[in-house]
Amino acid sequence: MPANPKHLTKSGWTRFSKITAGILGGFGVSLAIHLALAAWFDRVTVLMTMTYTGYILWAVLLMLAFLSKHAWKVWAIYLLVVGVCAGAIFLGKGF
Repeated sequence: MPANPKHLTKSGWTRFSKITAGILGGFGVSLAIHLALAAWFDRVTVLMTMTYTGYILWAVLLMLAFLSKHAWKVWAIYLLVVGVCAGAIFLGKGF
């Protein structure tokens, strides 16, 4: 059974932006969260845990990018989270 056309994205730019937000933005958020945790807690433990939780978090963020109607909102939220995590890294132990 084909999808209902009213729910499909008609703009190529919106589709491209959602795909890049899901793949690149989700990876960036996942990496930033784990690096911020590593700045405040034991690095080795956090980075070893990241090998598993990083993929899970990235997959969830990838799916969340497609639930929004506007791709710019997803990019804004992802960039805000990365910025907050960068501040946490700066205030933490640092690298």
